[in-house]
Amino acid sequence: YYAQWHYNEAVGGMNLPGAWDLNRGAGVIVAVLDTGQTDHEDLVGNMVQGYDFIEDTFVSRDGDGRDGDPDDPGDWTERGDCGFGSPASNSSWHGTHVAGTVAAVTNNGVGLAGVAYEAKVQHVRVLGRCGGYLSDISDGVVWASGGPVSGAPVNATPASVINMSLGGSGSCGTTYQAAIDEAVANGATVVVSAGNSNADASNFRPASCDNVITVAATDRFGDRASYSNYGSTVEISAPGGDSDGSGNGVASTLNDGLTVQGNDVYVYYQGTSMAAPHISGLAAMMYSTDPTITPAQVLSLMQSTARPLPGTCTGGCGAGIADAEAALLAMDGAEPP
Repeated sequence: YYAQWHYNEAVGGMNLPGAWDLNRGAGVIVAVLDTGQTDHEDLVGNMVQGYDFIEDTFVSRDGDGRDGDPDDPGDWTERGDCGFGSPASNSSWHGTHVAGTVAAVTNNGVGLAGVAYEAKVQHVRVLGRCGGYLSDISDGVVWASGGPVSGAPVNATPASVINMSLGGSGSCGTTYQAAIDEAVANGATVVVSAGNSNADASNFRPASCDNVITVAATDRFGDRASYSNYGSTVEISAPGGDSDGSGNGVASTLNDGLTVQGNDVYVYYQGTSMAAPHISGLAAMMYSTDPTITPAQVLSLMQSTARPLPGTCTGGCGAGIADAEAALLAMDGAEPP
């Protein structure tokens, strides 16, 4: 916890200690649409059954198509796997890192803390070797919210919050938008990363989609992180870290396997992928406080209680840095201190 400046420091943090006195996300499911799950000791107690939506076995690497096993076999690549001349890469265990920020098991004497540490994570596997298909991601969004998807069983524990720390270039298309609209109609708040290209988020998807909370990343000093996308489609900012591998990154759960799964570890990453789960965790705390809250109300409350960036943001970072305590106090009609 003491490595997690992004939770508690006055300049760059999200004011979580005061929020935890009010709520910690109990009873809420957060779907993490990502590379899948590892059974990390600091996560396994806060996970519910998910699903694997990757059809293409080259991408999935697990030897089969869609099924009820969202385990992450690793997204490592060999040179040329993702196109002519593409470099080899190690497995990222990206979904494990994102999930740890949302709801790592806390007060257990192990590892670190999650934002909404009494909430549960549901891994929906949509990313693998060389990325993922829009069709798989869109079906994952619908399924996570409790909607019907052909060939998949109904989600027994539908999510109130959907985290999408993923993206690609291009404007939001009809397939993406239709899936997001269905999820929101089912009552789920959809949180997406703005992207890491230091460019206008309107040129990236799902950051440019309607009915989502698009999250830019800030650093430890309250500036827009150097890599973070920006612009009018960004609704809010949250800590994403800067200087990967140092104490100024975002600390979370990971695996040390270079290809297949190895041992549990804790690692600093940076990115809007790390900022989005901070907002998803806060949304979970808001749903736990009032299960009848709507996605539009979640966004409105976050924006109205956000604090201005202590540093600078060229291009636009939404309403400011989310303030967890202020948002929860506002739900009770109280004035933040």
